[in-house]
Amino acid sequence: MLVWERPEPQERPAPVPLSRERIVRAAIRLADADGLDAVSLRKVATELDVRPMRLYSYIDSKDELLDLMVDAAYAEIRPTGDTWREVLRSLAESTRHTVHEHEWFADLLGGRPQLGPHALACGESVVAALDGVGLDAVMPTVGAVNAYVIGAVRREIAGQRAERATGMDEKRWQAELGPYLRRQFATGRFPALSTVVRDAAHLDADETFRIGLECLLDGIEARISR
Repeated sequence: MLVWERPEPQERPAPVPLSRERIVRAAIRLADADGLDAVSLRKVATELDVRPMRLYSYIDSKDELLDLMVDAAYAEIRPTGDTWREVLRSLAESTRHTVHEHEWFADLLGGRPQLGPHALACGESVVAALDGVGLDAVMPTVGAVNAYVIGAVRREIAGQRAERATGMDEKRWQAELGPYLRRQFATGRFPALSTVVRDAAHLDADETFRIGLECLLDGIEARISR
């Protein structure tokens, strides 16, 4: 029986009260502080000041714990809007915000389907907003937006992790690698890249995400209107 349908054990006298919610919140605190590598049943038990074996009354494995953590993150994704476009934009922006609140979430997005109650509620609100776009187009449309968001946020998180690991922020990176790029562009072999780097606006992460998302939504709208 999946964890979503399996009842929790009954309360029993104990020095430290326990529940799945408390276990998940403790795991999220560890992951927020030090990443997914910091999450284990032993470390969660230590965080809660209980014996590790006591956790197995509530969850069967670390995989179940990760599923519960992901569903808790989905509780923070609340798509809103009056049109399908507004809802999809809200889904994308809310997912991105949640990933930046919980960096570990980026590592767990895009794998197997998420079937927890919060994930299903999020999916229901999005699919309901797409009523009228054509039944066969609903899941590909949602999938396209999710794929864009997952790719964008993973790139952003990877950049942040690289910056922390190397101590090299964007300005320092440009200072160190700028001369190399100028030498390469001076060869004349990369005229298109040279023009873009030299003349195009240098957008920050928020602007890059927003413009890319609007391009995608424009394409979805054009297809729907055909």
